[in-house]
Amino acid sequence: MIEPLVEVKGLRKYFPMPKGWLKENVYVRAVDGVDFSIHRGETLGLVGESGCGKTTVGRLILKLIEPTNGEILFEGKNLALLDKKGIHPLRRAFQIIFQDPFASLNPRMTVGEIVGRPMAIHRLVDPSQRDERVAQLLESVGLQREHLYRYPHEFSGGQRQRIGIARALATQPKLIVADEPTSALDVSVQAQILNLMRQLQKVFGLTYLFISHNIGVIRHISDRVAVMYLGKIVEMGEKRALFQSPKHPYTRALLTAVPSLDPRRKREEVILEGDVPSPIRPPSGCRFHTRCRHVLAQCLEEEPLFHPVEENQWVACHLYE
Repeated sequence: MIEPLVEVKGLRKYFPMPKGWLKENVYVRAVDGVDFSIHRGETLGLVGESGCGKTTVGRLILKLIEPTNGEILFEGKNLALLDKKGIHPLRRAFQIIFQDPFASLNPRMTVGEIVGRPMAIHRLVDPSQRDERVAQLLESVGLQREHLYRYPHEFSGGQRQRIGIARALATQPKLIVADEPTSALDVSVQAQILNLMRQLQKVFGLTYLFISHNIGVIRHISDRVAVMYLGKIVEMGEKRALFQSPKHPYTRALLTAVPSLDPRRKREEVILEGDVPSPIRPPSGCRFHTRCRHVLAQCLEEEPLFHPVEENQWVACHLYE
């Protein structure tokens, strides 16, 4: 059996809240027991509503924030146990593409300085050859050599995101966490960036954790999909199986929210009522039971276990136990 590039076990992240007049310890349970793996060369799509903990998972894997509990195995090494000095040699192996291409680039640096900075930090390229290497990366993402000496404000949103992708490629990474990389772009530009990322994945042998609230985007780029709700993954499986036969009521609701291009196709409408509960005091039992139309008595008390329902498809729901 091939060992996954990334394996996450029991990952938790609780953010402490300021103590109130009762002086009690209160925490936001942003990520509350997550397990998944990412294999080399694949794209795992992580989808869910805003505030469900998707971005926190990505930042935990990159060690941008420290986990409260759990293991993050990268090529068999537990990143959760490494300090800043221990993690530095591994930093070049995983990079991030940020959501906002306007805020993620330093306006005082040229494109050559922005993309070349990671090479300088990790001493990957001789300074005399750095500009040439940066120019090659710019061409690989659809930009031109003369863009090397321009500043971020001279580019459109799509071009800025291409610069961000080139920066992520500068260290020759194995894993890239793409945190909503197309949500701030026009629809036509979104398609260009998604197709570029798929092309670069083949050329450079990249592995993606692609985070998005847009399940249509996830469907386009992912090999496997993990659906997240209120700090937990509720369903995971290969893309084709999950989209053709979604099991969890929350997954079905997400899919029916996507408009169909075929007006003759009829499908069941699943409208979620109410708001997402607070991650400070999540509901007992199944966290989705407050919005689920199929709720059972045991859903109120017992937390469902994550188990296989079909080949290459897992779900955490009492309906399938």
